[in-house]
Amino acid sequence: MDIADILRTAGVVPVIVIEREDQAVPLARALTSGGLPVLEVTFRTQAAAGAIAAIRREVPEAVVGAGTLLTAEQVRAAKKAGAAFGVAPGFDPAIVDEAKSHLLPFCPGVATASEVSQALSAGCTTVKFFPAEAAGGVKMIKNLLGAFRFAGVRFMPTGGVSAANLADYLSVPEVICCGGTWVVPKDALAAGDYAAIEKLASEAAAIVRRLRA
Repeated sequence: MDIADILRTAGVVPVIVIEREDQAVPLARALTSGGLPVLEVTFRTQAAAGAIAAIRREVPEAVVGAGTLLTAEQVRAAKKAGAAFGVAPGFDPAIVDEAKSHLLPFCPGVATASEVSQALSAGCTTVKFFPAEAAGGVKMIKNLLGAFRFAGVRFMPTGGVSAANLADYLSVPEVICCGGTWVVPKDALAAGDYAAIEKLASEAAAIVRRLRA
C-alpha cells in the first residue's frame, strides 16, 4: 500500500515515544478506541521495535508505523518488527533507498523548498513537514505549494501541531494528515492514564470528522 493511502485515512497520527514495551498494547488500544488507528512509534528508545511487534500481535485494528528512522539498521528493524510504514524527520536518500529495498512505505521529512525538490526527485510525493510550527507553519506550507502544488506533493505536518491549530493545518487540501505528540502526553503515559489519552484521541478524531464531513 502507498504511504499516501495509509496516511489519508488517519487525519491525525499520534507520534509516540514508548519507554517500556508493556506500555505499547494498552496505549494502542486507547488510541484506536478514541478513533486514531494509525500510529507512529518513534525509534527514540530501545523499546520501539518490540512495541511495534506487540501492537501488531495484540491490536490488529491498529496500523502501526515506525518514526524517527535515521539509519539503515533502524529501517530493517522496523520492517522486521512489522511496521506498516516508516517516517523520518529529514530527507536522506540512503534511508529512502533502504526503505524502498524493503518495500516499506516511507515518508521523509522536509522543511525547505530544496528538500521538497529532492524528495520528489527520489519519488517521495508524501513528505513530513518538520518541525512544522518552527519552520513557518501553515503559511510556509502554502508558500511551498505555490511552487510544488502541481507536482502532486502531500504534507504531513508534525512538530508544534496541537488541538488548537489542527484545523488550520487540515484546512489545506494538500495536508494529508498531521502528526502529533499532544495526543500522548508524557505524564499520562508514565502514569498509565490511558483513559486521558483516549479522551484526547477522541477530541482529535472529532476535529478531523468535522472538517472532512
